[in-house]
Order: sequence, then C-alpha cells, then structure tokens
Amino acid sequence: MFDGITLEILWRRLITIMDEVDAAVVRTSFSTIVGESRDFACIMLDAQGRSIAQSQLSSTAFTVTLPRTAKAMLRAFPPETLAEGDVLLTNDPWIGSGHLPDLNVLTPVFHRGCLVAFIGAVAHVSDVGGRIDYFDSRDLFEEGLRLMPCKAFEGGRPNPLVHQIIGANSRAPDLVIGDLFALAGAEVMGVAKLKEMLEDYGMDDLDALGEAIRSSSEAAMREAISALPDGTYRGEVPADGYRRPVRIAVAVTIAGDTVTMDFAGSSPALPDCSVNCPYTTTFADSYYPLKCSLAPEIPNNEGLFAPLVVLAPEGSVLNVQFPTAVRARSKVSFHIHAAVYQALAEAMPDAVQAGSGSFWSFVAYGTDRSGRRFRAHYLPNGGKGAVAGMDGLPTIAFPYNGTATPSEILENAAPIVVWEKSLLADSGGPGQWRGGQGQRIVISPLRDESVEIFLRPDKVAHPAPGILGGRPGRPGRWVVAGKESVPPPFRLEPGERLEIEMPGGGGCGPPERRDRERVKTDVQEGRVTEQAAISSQDALGRSRQEAR
Repeated sequence: MFDGITLEILWRRLITIMDEVDAAVVRTSFSTIVGESRDFACIMLDAQGRSIAQSQLSSTAFTVTLPRTAKAMLRAFPPETLAEGDVLLTNDPWIGSGHLPDLNVLTPVFHRGCLVAFIGAVAHVSDVGGRIDYFDSRDLFEEGLRLMPCKAFEGGRPNPLVHQIIGANSRAPDLVIGDLFALAGAEVMGVAKLKEMLEDYGMDDLDALGEAIRSSSEAAMREAISALPDGTYRGEVPADGYRRPVRIAVAVTIAGDTVTMDFAGSSPALPDCSVNCPYTTTFADSYYPLKCSLAPEIPNNEGLFAPLVVLAPEGSVLNVQFPTAVRARSKVSFHIHAAVYQALAEAMPDAVQAGSGSFWSFVAYGTDRSGRRFRAHYLPNGGKGAVAGMDGLPTIAFPYNGTATPSEILENAAPIVVWEKSLLADSGGPGQWRGGQGQRIVISPLRDESVEIFLRPDKVAHPAPGILGGRPGRPGRWVVAGKESVPPPFRLEPGERLEIEMPGGGGCGPPERRDRERVKTDVQEGRVTEQAAISSQDALGRSRQEAR
C-alpha cells in the first residue's frame, strides 16, 4: 500500500519520465507530422501491457489504443521470448489505432532479471504506401503496407528485413525510418530512466504501484459517474463522410457507477471509401469526452477506462471488419464526441461541449528542382466548441491535441509559401458562449514549380453543431486557383493559390442570452462583424433595436 503523498510523488515521477521520452521524440524526429504536429503519444505500461502513465502532451486516442495493442503484441511475442534491446512493432489497424500510418512501437523494460514494464509510443508517420487519393480505397490492401507484430530491433540491433520492407514501401523512406529510430531511441532513454527510479526506491517491479494508480483512478471515475442521474440519453449527429453523409447515433446509459455507450443505429460501413472506423478507434473517441468532463485532472491511465462499455454493431461504420478501408477514419471518429455530448447535455449540462472544427490534413509532396523528394504534413485546426461558462478557443485541436506547424517550418520542408494565416470573423457558432474561430490559410508554390497537394477536408456539408441552444459554427471551404471544392489530390501550379477556411466551433446556450458587453467586445476585437451580431439576435442586436 502507498499513502497518498508517496503515491503522488511516484506517479509524478513516472509522468516526468514519459515527458522526457516525449521531448526526445520531438528533438530527434525527422518528419513534420511527428516533430511539429506532434501526432504521437508516449505511454508507460506494466508487464501485462496495462497503461500506467503517459506524457502530458500525448495524442489522446493513442493513449487509449496502445494498451490493447500491447496485449495483442504480447500474444504474438510472449514475455519469455523477449530480451533486452528488443523493440516490437505493428501498424495493423485492428490491433493498433485504426489505420496503417500509425506505427505502434513497444520496448520491454528488464530490471533485476525480470520483465517489469514497457515503454511504448504510437506515431503517425509520413507515408506507408497505398493510394495517393486517400479516400477512394475499396479495401485495406489499397492503403499501404501492413505490418503484423514483429521485432523492429532485436538485442538493440535493427532487424534489416523489417527496415528494408518499410523503406521499400514508402514514398518518404528517410522520414519514416528516421522517425522509427527516433521512437525506439527515445524509448531506450525511457527504459534507463525507469530503471533508475526503481533503483532509487528499492522497487523490484511496478506491479503494486501500477495497481494503486489504476485502482485510485477507477474509483475517482466511478465516483464522478455516480453523481450523474441514471437513465438512457440519446444523441445523433451527421458527418460529411465521403460522397454521402454518415449518421452517428448513440444511446448513453448511466447506471450507478458505469456508463454504456451503444452506437446501434449508426450508418453501415461504406464499402467504397476509407472513412470507416475499427472498434479500437470508436472506443478511444467515446472515452475521451467522458474523461474530459468527469476526470479532467487525473492523469490518463487504463484504470479510467474500466467504468465504460462501448457497443458498436459489427459492420457499422464504427466497427468495421478486416479488410475494410479505414485510412480516413477520422472523418467519422472526430464527430463521436459531438454525439456523446449531445446525448449527455441533459444529464450534465454544465460539463458538455459543442462540436469542434478540427481537424483537416494538408500534405505537400513531390520532387524539387534539386531532385530532393519532399513530403510535408500540416494539421490545421478549426475552432473549439464552447462550453457552459466559457467561449470556445480559436484554432485548437479537439478531440485530439496536436500543435500547429509554424509556417516557417512548412516552408522549409516543402517549396511552398504561406501567404496568410488569419482568424475568420463570424466563424464561431453564436451562443450564450460563442464557438471558437476558424482560420484562413493561403498557400502557393514557392517558385516556377508545381506542387502536389492532398487535402482532407471535413465539416463542409455538416458544420460543428451547437449545444444547449447554441448554433453551429461556420462550415469549412477550400478554393484552388479560384475554383471551389476541387477534389483532392490536386496539383497547384506556379502562381496558383490554395485558400483554406477552417470550420468554426459550435456555440453553447441560446445566443440571445449572451452578455451585452461580451458582444461589444466580440465586435471590437474582430471576432464578429456588427452585421452578424445583429442578425443573430444576440445582446448587441437587441440593445440597438431597443435604442431605435
């Protein structure tokens, strides 16, 4: 048993170790998607593959999927087959985090001759082959290289065959192999730091500490759930999907200290495109809004998952089976939080959030005039949804937490120029609490060379919804050389410009309840035009009508 103070000290040290692993990944990574967009996570797990601690800036869904991945990899490579310096690897969507670009990397920790833990990471890498068009895959085999659990390193040495296979199936082999080395190297540092901690405290293993962390976290989550009124609550949101919209329907049942989310009634899988979700992704994106609202201060670990049951019918868009195409799964999964919060608005109105405008994906790729192959990722975000008591933040990732790649980094990684990044007035959904603003981004080729562009837009036909009477955010749009909604991928010729307008977040509460002074400030600071303030019938509009 650990007293509260000792538990907190040891727990925080584990988190600090993972923060150091995280920082090492950023410093040594090769690609913009890992080093700048931070589309990765670093997680510590016990000897059975159960998560204990993570870096504080980890991408949220990965921290939920990796424990499941670790257990699957341990079935393929039982503990007795592992040795010091081994590194396990897979990118299988049904074992891992839902699509092939995510590499799951796991390093065992041996202490005093016994396997005591794993240092793990998941990262979205630059390219694993497959179709360039991203959306039109008809099955997984069109989406790139699939690696079942294997050893990327054995005894500290690279497995040459695995590395050759990865490199031979990527358009950006230097970036992908470089990021794999960065992840494995950072994990080696994490192994050393954890061994040092175990020696400092005279601990043989992490079993008791891990159990204390998970049990205290589970108890806190169950206590928070118990405070909610029992019942079944329903929510439904439409998503853009691809070629046709997707319906996400959920029934959230609160019974004592457990929550069951049942997605029966959601759209069936789409057989001719890649916006489908494996169950692992659906579970992660169902858990996250609950965690944000009920246990925001508790560091993430597997104990928090225990009170949640997620049901999704096999064959639905939220639980597809191999080999269904899944590459663009976030076109659906990034709407799950909006459906869950809509359902829970009655049960916990002070702790739900309107829909958010994140995220799009932008990739510039090709060969420059020197013969250098380039591939630069950028993950622009729209506005965050508002909550009761707080306006949504502009251009913030939700439900994930990636960062914005600086324009200078993007321009250095690819022959393009970023001409404009600005906040969009009137893009946040009106409400008592206004949705966060989206942004406008303008990009063109640097010189007299064309650049290939892939864009993954979302919330164009179905904007981020408001909640509790709030209104939707403004939908996104894109224009290529003056033409709207050009299907990606497309070539941007010299002198042509790509204009992107990211969606705004939804508003929370009826717009007419917004405080008059807040509306005046909105107009003065350019978040809202005077005309929009009046037309939405918010406080400024009413005050001027009364004055007339």
